[in-house]
Amino acid sequence: MRAYALALTIAGSLAFASTAAAQTTPSTGGTDTTSSAPATVVDPAVATGGAAYGQPNPATTQLTPEQSATVLPTGYAAAPATAPQEVKDAIAAANAIVGKPYVYGGGHNSRFLSRGYDCSGTVSYALHGADLLSKPLDSSSFMKWGAKGAGTWFTIYTNPSHAFVVIAGLRLDTSAAGDPSGAKGPRWRPVLRSTKGFTARHPIGF
Repeated sequence: MRAYALALTIAGSLAFASTAAAQTTPSTGGTDTTSSAPATVVDPAVATGGAAYGQPNPATTQLTPEQSATVLPTGYAAAPATAPQEVKDAIAAANAIVGKPYVYGGGHNSRFLSRGYDCSGTVSYALHGADLLSKPLDSSSFMKWGAKGAGTWFTIYTNPSHAFVVIAGLRLDTSAAGDPSGAKGPRWRPVLRSTKGFTARHPIGF
């Protein structure tokens, strides 16, 4: 009986020592294997890039420390870390349609969805992603939308035949004007283009 009690005492002591060691072992930065709770997975897009509108893409997790957005090698854009959430959301939305073909009238429906987009449909999609526009507008309608002149974060350049938008210093345009790639359809363009003949408008407050 004493031997049995001694064995239980030794077993209990070993179990206590093992538990104490597990609790006092310093963290090395890896996953805590002592916890039975499942690890929490953080969505990078939500953590650092705002809520993406449309299909998610890698660019929404790559924010730049500067005030201007940056075109990445993938063709997507990275939003400035200091930008308002609306700017980050607009860039994320635009990224979701980058590379789609130019389609006349594309995006001009209640859901803003299409297999391709025209110029004003592209601008509308980006602004809708930022909750700044409730229905698509054509280029003529944009001439009277929002406030006059260039904005701090958004500027829509528009005339009766074409529209494009500059978001955080980066041009979103279906026209390849000034773009060495020559690619048409919704894309972030590496350089700005002439704004002669265009009316500048911006969302109020941005």
